Amino acid sequence: MFQGNYIGGRFGAVSGGEKSGEWALKSPGDLNDEIGTVAYSYASVDAAVESARRAFKPWRRLAISDRAAALKRYQEQLKLREDAIVRQISREVGKPLWESKTELSAMLNKVDISIQDGLRLVQDFELPNVMEGVTGACRYRPHGVMAVIGPFNFPGHLPNGHIVPAMLAGNTVVFKPSEKTPGVGQIMAEAMDAAGIPAGVFNLIQGEKEVGRRLCVHAGVTGVLFTGSYEVGTRIKQDTLLQHWKLLALEMGGKNTTIIHEDSDFEAAVQETLVSGYLTAGQRCSATSRVLVHESLLGRFIERFHERAKAFSIGHWSEQPFMGPLIDAASVDRYTKFLGIAAREGCELVMRGKAIEASRPGHYVAPSIAWIKQPSIEATRKSVFQQSELFAPCVAVLGYRDLEEAVAQANETQFGLVASVFTANRATYEHAREELEVGLVNWNKGTVGASSKLPFGGFKKSGNHFPTALTAGLYCAAPVSSLEASTPREPAAAAKAYPGINWS
Repeated sequence: MFQGNYIGGRFGAVSGGEKSGEWALKSPGDLNDEIGTVAYSYASVDAAVESARRAFKPWRRLAISDRAAALKRYQEQLKLREDAIVRQISREVGKPLWESKTELSAMLNKVDISIQDGLRLVQDFELPNVMEGVTGACRYRPHGVMAVIGPFNFPGHLPNGHIVPAMLAGNTVVFKPSEKTPGVGQIMAEAMDAAGIPAGVFNLIQGEKEVGRRLCVHAGVTGVLFTGSYEVGTRIKQDTLLQHWKLLALEMGGKNTTIIHEDSDFEAAVQETLVSGYLTAGQRCSATSRVLVHESLLGRFIERFHERAKAFSIGHWSEQPFMGPLIDAASVDRYTKFLGIAAREGCELVMRGKAIEASRPGHYVAPSIAWIKQPSIEATRKSVFQQSELFAPCVAVLGYRDLEEAVAQANETQFGLVASVFTANRATYEHAREELEVGLVNWNKGTVGASSKLPFGGFKKSGNHFPTALTAGLYCAAPVSSLEASTPREPAAAAKAYPGINWS
């Protein structure tokens, strides 16, 4: 099934002396489902970057309308491969089919949003007479070769969110998918090839973390577009520290808080928070990790939340459950380890997550609820459990007395991606929105389900101030300013402008 790397407009299997290693891939939802064996080569990094460098100038010189037309053809090819993409996402990630279909929709929509909405943010402009007889101009220029490092949880949508605006702006791309989801990346390459994207404009290389590291530090790479964990994003920053000229757009993790105020629509808040906490088995950077509930609602909330959480169906992606498995055995072990840490820190495990059996062997776990009975700012600051992104179906519940306390608690984590506020009072929401240290604040909506028509990015450990989605084009192109005089100033006039010049 696996065709190897896609470099210079051709697929090529990695074999023989050039092979640096390989790994066998199994579906996390059915360990008897052997997806295939993937080989990789460190030498592919040089080859892919060189291919992208050769293709850069011809691609950037095309009119934007021509690049947009090419990406529309890519969109059409994705649509033709709808069933294959949806099935591959489900096999490799374990997502239910219905959820994988929503990811494909996001991939298709990204092309239209980038062309119709994103381009207006990077439009060239001119300003007449910025100086006497001089026109000022700003024109956006692509950077060059962009390395795109993809995550496993949205193996199509999230890297696509970097690739499409990068190519639209005139950059060329070398894409390394997560080693946990290589097949989705291959189908994307097949769609690029069928769309007639010029050779070298889009390249795919498979590999594990060392391949990704070599790609990020390659001297021929102008920028790194990354979505993943804080730990990996930090390593990319460290590895490229001496390459200060290299653009890094790092979309990293979250420890997201929902505030449920005393005047909220209780049932709506419970439902939205359940979905936000446990969708994709909690493997979303925007998943709800902490729920701050007004003390007047706390007991009722825990009872209802627990009752509803037990009703989730968990199983193989083909059975259309609500929740599939975690991505691998290491994630299951880490999940159960952190539940032990929560208990040692004094949390009551109202619902203790654990590994469970499903209709097929896989990395399935039950969701969990941790009640933090004695919350304080100091305890949150010192808590390993409350400061770590688990990437698993675990929700911590804390009570609070007033809104200021809730906002302070929400801001105490080291991440700053998303927060939700449930209240009937707009003024309450607006006050919280101004004070919460996050990149997205939702009102009476859960933390998951962001719109690609808006920016998506966070503060603190969640990002480095290059939000993706709508504003991805801003980090895919650089503004170049010009002062333009169709008629140069006479030397005599120039001499008068500067005292002490005695030109004859």
